[in-house]
Amino acid sequence: MTFQELFIYLNENTKYDFITDTSPLEGAINGKHENELIGDIISSVAKSCGCETVDQTLLRQDVVKALGPIRLKYMKDDAPVEGFRLVEGTVPVIDQAFNDEALKNRN
Repeated sequence: MTFQELFIYLNENTKYDFITDTSPLEGAINGKHENELIGDIISSVAKSCGCETVDQTLLRQDVVKALGPIRLKYMKDDAPVEGFRLVEGTVPVIDQAFNDEALKNRN
């Protein structure tokens, strides 16, 4: 699954706008997104996985590893609640994205 495919999947399968006209993935890789919380997730995955383009292939374990520090950041007492909800709502959808890809490739 590519970086772009993952975030298109998240955009289509969550209530969050990971990709918008004013915040395309290319900009979000560099931390530029209209929603700071979403931008944090996108740029963390990009940095942790070494993404320089949206066409780079991602592995599930690398994405999960990238989200670890983000989860801890938003679990702190002084973190915004919406950040915690965003991360907690996104993690299972990421798993589903990789599951769906594996099933598609199996057939």
